[in-house]
Amino acid sequence: MFNLEEELKKLPNKPGVYVMRDKEDNIIYVGKAISLKNRVRQYFRKTDKTARIEKMVSLIDHFEYIVVDNEAEALILECNLIKKNRPKFNVLLKDDKTYPYIKIDLANDYPGVFITRKIVKDGSKYFGPYANPGAAKEMVNFIKEKYKIRQCRNLKERSRPCLNYHIKKCLAPCMGYITKEEYRKQIDEIIDLLDGKTDKLIKELESEMQEASKKLDFEKAAYIRDKIQAIQRVSEKQKVSNISENNIDVIGIAKSELEVCIEIFFVRGSKMIGREHYFYRDLKDMEDKEILSRIYKAILFRKP
Repeated sequence: MFNLEEELKKLPNKPGVYVMRDKEDNIIYVGKAISLKNRVRQYFRKTDKTARIEKMVSLIDHFEYIVVDNEAEALILECNLIKKNRPKFNVLLKDDKTYPYIKIDLANDYPGVFITRKIVKDGSKYFGPYANPGAAKEMVNFIKEKYKIRQCRNLKERSRPCLNYHIKKCLAPCMGYITKEEYRKQIDEIIDLLDGKTDKLIKELESEMQEASKKLDFEKAAYIRDKIQAIQRVSEKQKVSNISENNIDVIGIAKSELEVCIEIFFVRGSKMIGREHYFYRDLKDMEDKEILSRIYKAILFRKP
C-alpha cells in the first residue's frame, strides 16, 4: 500500500527524475529536480497551482524516482523517459528534439569538429549528448581557436588558401601545408580533451591566466577563465547517457523479511530509457543467484 506521507518523507535531497503514476499504474508525468525532496513535495502542498497541475495532482496515485549525480544527468534521463512513455501531462519533449553531440569525422584525411544532433555510422567519433547546447558550442569554438584545424564543413582542394589561413586559424590542409600525421596529432589531443582528460590542459590555461593577471591584462585573463569553465562544463561525465557503452540491462535485487524486489534499468541506444520493478513473496528465502536463474526467462528477455 502506497502511503503518500511516508513516501514523501523518504525522498532524498539529491538530483534525479520523478515519475507520477495513476491508479492504473500509467505514467502521467515525468519531471526532473535538483532536489527530489523539495520538488516532489511541492506538488502536494496547499499552494496556488495552474489548472493543469491541479488536474495532474488529483490523478496521482503513487510515484517513484531515480537518483542521479547531477542536473545534467537528470535532464537527459527526463528527456529519454518522456520520449519513451509520452506522459499525458508532459507538454514538452514529446517531439523528436535531441541534445547536441560534438562530432569528429575521422573517416576524413583531415577530420573536422562540428556540432550535430544526429548520430550516423560513418566512422565518425561522437561525444555527448550535452544538456547545455551553449557549452557545447563554446567548446567547439574553443577547439577551433586552440587547434588550427579546418574551419570549413567540406574540405576541397583550392588554388589558394582561404582567409582562415591568413588570420592563423587554420593550417590549410586543402593546400597540403600540413601533413596528415601532423594534423592527426592535433585531432588526437582534441579527442583526449573531449574524453575528459583535461587536467594537463587546464593547468596550462590556469598558468596563462595567472601570467596575464600579473601583467594586468585582465581582459585576456577573463577570456582564459571563460575557456576553462567551458572545458569543465562540456567534459562533465554523464553516466546515464554515454555512447561509448553497449546496450545493457542493469538488474538490482533488494530483500526484506516479506518479499523480494527486482529492479531493472534498461539502457538502449546507449541511453537509459526507463526501468521496471517486480515484487515476489515466494523468493525471499533463495540466494540471489537462484532468484536470477528462476526469473531469467521471465524478465531478462522481456522487451522494455
